[in-house]
Amino acid sequence: MGIKLSHIKFSSKKIAFLRYYLFICNVTDDFACFRNMKKILLLSAIMLVGTALPLFSQSSRMSASAAWNWYNKTEWYCGVNYIPANAINYTAMWDPTSFSPKVIDDELQLMQDIGMNCVRVVLQYAVYADSPKKFLKNFDRFLGICQRHGISVMPIFFDDCTFGANINPTAGVQPEPLEGWYAWAWSPSPGYQMVVDERTHPLLEKYVKDVLRHHANDPRIMLWDLYNEPTNTSMPERSWPLLRKVFQWAREVGPSQPISSGTWNGNADLESFLVENSDIITYHCYGDHNVMQQTIDRLATYGRPLVCTEWMNRPNRSTIPDIMPLLKEKHVGSMIWGLVNGKTQTHLPWGHRPEHGEYTGIWQHDIFHNDHTPYDTKELDIIKKLTKGKL
Repeated sequence: MGIKLSHIKFSSKKIAFLRYYLFICNVTDDFACFRNMKKILLLSAIMLVGTALPLFSQSSRMSASAAWNWYNKTEWYCGVNYIPANAINYTAMWDPTSFSPKVIDDELQLMQDIGMNCVRVVLQYAVYADSPKKFLKNFDRFLGICQRHGISVMPIFFDDCTFGANINPTAGVQPEPLEGWYAWAWSPSPGYQMVVDERTHPLLEKYVKDVLRHHANDPRIMLWDLYNEPTNTSMPERSWPLLRKVFQWAREVGPSQPISSGTWNGNADLESFLVENSDIITYHCYGDHNVMQQTIDRLATYGRPLVCTEWMNRPNRSTIPDIMPLLKEKHVGSMIWGLVNGKTQTHLPWGHRPEHGEYTGIWQHDIFHNDHTPYDTKELDIIKKLTKGKL
């Protein structure tokens, strides 16, 4: 028995729905390759009665109620800003020359063991530009590893941060660490040259939309963080055009997941733009308990869920014993920096240089040594108790 599409007339909208159902059933547009009659009958019924299920998307900002509905589906987001210990920067994390699934799998097992459930990672445009196919394959593989460990992912498209001379990253083999220099070879994305040169922005639009379209309905994605610390450069005003555009591009694709970009420096104009355009309010706060409490109180007035996407600076009294119970009590998502200490040397304080001599103080970031032993077992005990629902 054969069914010919030419005998049935569908509206363009119904055809779109049909293509969607064909996709999720892993079939093609050619009905001749169907062997499962149940699929044929189901699809035909949907088309004929016009009751196809909607494709979920967010082409405009989520309502506050929709944002809370999304947020409350998870008891509490608790995770880390993640970079593998063997990667000196996010270029190395994604580049085919150094992408390390085994390292990632072993490190995410550490998170799973203590009950953490989300990671935040910077994507790297330079690696995508070098080979979109390979980049998307590695990203999908990373998502699969995270899924096996019960971890959802918050990808970041752009990042203005630098801690050394690497301001315009390139794909390929990355440099080795310079001992004693915090995040020496950190690579922004896409790099200052492309941020300020608006003639290159169509290339960035293609990158953003390509990744979003591949994963617009992917349950492994927690939310999309469009731009990490925009304006954190020597020319802050030059980041604004790309910041505005990336929100526009994301809305044009309309992913089902929320989108956001975190407020981080107290700039009133920047914060106003970010909170007015984000579905979920995300923010960075490396201050002590009082500063964190004040920040939560201020941002809570916007009436949307909060996720603190960067915190933990032990020398600055931003510590797990002081801060994490507060975030859990206030139902604010928690993402510390970072997980396993490695080539980025983020145990050092910001600005530490080799000429400062050997650093012997308490670690600024990270909760595991490179050999996967805990930096402080008491910290891990607190995390375990909180992720199990106890204060």
